[in-house]
Amino acid sequence: MPVADPGDRPLRHHGDAEVGTGLVDFAVNVYDGPRPAWLDAALRAGLDDAASYPSAGAAEAAIAARHGRDPSEVLATAGAAEAFSLVARLRPWRRPVVVHPQFTEPHAALLQAGHAVTEVVLAEPFELDPSAVPDDADLVVIGNPTNPTGVLHPAPAITALLRPGRVVVVDEAFMDAVPGEPATLTRHRDPRLLVIRSLTKHWGIPGVRAGYLLADARLVRELRDGQVPWSVASTASAAMIACSTDEAAVESRRRSGQIATWRRDLEESLSTMGIHHIPSQASFVLAQVGVGAHGALRDAGVAVRRADTFPGLDASWVRIAVRPPERNRSLLDALSALGPDALG
Repeated sequence: MPVADPGDRPLRHHGDAEVGTGLVDFAVNVYDGPRPAWLDAALRAGLDDAASYPSAGAAEAAIAARHGRDPSEVLATAGAAEAFSLVARLRPWRRPVVVHPQFTEPHAALLQAGHAVTEVVLAEPFELDPSAVPDDADLVVIGNPTNPTGVLHPAPAITALLRPGRVVVVDEAFMDAVPGEPATLTRHRDPRLLVIRSLTKHWGIPGVRAGYLLADARLVRELRDGQVPWSVASTASAAMIACSTDEAAVESRRRSGQIATWRRDLEESLSTMGIHHIPSQASFVLAQVGVGAHGALRDAGVAVRRADTFPGLDASWVRIAVRPPERNRSLLDALSALGPDALG
């Protein structure tokens, strides 16, 4: 199958563009398992409300209770992507900084809003050095754990970025995959901090577009003013409410532990094969399989996410979604078939 081509828009290339008929999917970072019955029931109930204009008020109250926040500090969004767009259009940013390698949608949204973006590219092992961020940055965007590296930055390293006149945006779209969420800043109150979360990956609902942001009430009010009316569908609100319950918290912990076990199996196998990779705390692993291996894997029927569209990475890297050990076999067999020369 032809290699997925990002064309002239590499920042808008995402894992879903890599999958196709006949390919085993290791490209999309969505939990590999069925949705809970209670979530499916909530989604169906959300459809029953589709005859009325949606309101996200109940969802924001549920999210606030989950994170120990006031509802005024929560804004429900049509996925994390809408949150990035709202931030990009919020102010005439003088020097917005995106810390790379990371999810490229915040960068793309800033460019679309007409901003010139400063890239701070971290060197391997891709750990955050707060001093690398320019002092005059008035907006800083960083993922935690970061997509595609899987690196989990300690909370103090991120809070060290906070300063007067600057907004720090933390993309925690994969934090619920980390057992115990030790580095989350969802309960950290600071008028300069904004945390973005997503339900897409952990709960297997990319088609619903359910996300939210947590920030100071004044900042949330400003962002809400820039939001398109009724942007959050009734099904998305229903999912947010369902995924904020105690029952959901128990299931979330189970999933994060399972992901950690699956990831350990993948990383041990990569190490055994001599494939360099970055130790991950997320539901994916960044591996250096060699230039040309991405296309060779596609030819073998395996889709992984090319990584050369992430600033700071080249064509020797791919991002591999974590799957159960029995499913990893097809990927590992395909990698083994390439031989050491191809994986160099």
